[in-house]
Amino acid sequence: MTESLRWIKSSYSENGGQCIEWAPEHAVATGEFLVRDSKDPDGPRLVLSRQGFAGLVEFAKSRV
Repeated sequence: MTESLRWIKSSYSENGGQCIEWAPEHAVATGEFLVRDSKDPDGPRLVLSRQGFAGLVEFAKSRV
């Protein structure tokens, strides 16, 4: 991906550990929800639908 994206960390990332980031402006512009590991910003990214992203958020909330 060649465009410059602004990535937002999970609100739970302040405690360290396993964190994800997502690119909200990309989601608004394209409908694709990009998710990456905050510790590996150049690594692979997940591309999720709106429903898939909502499911990921709900899953993460249930694990806290």
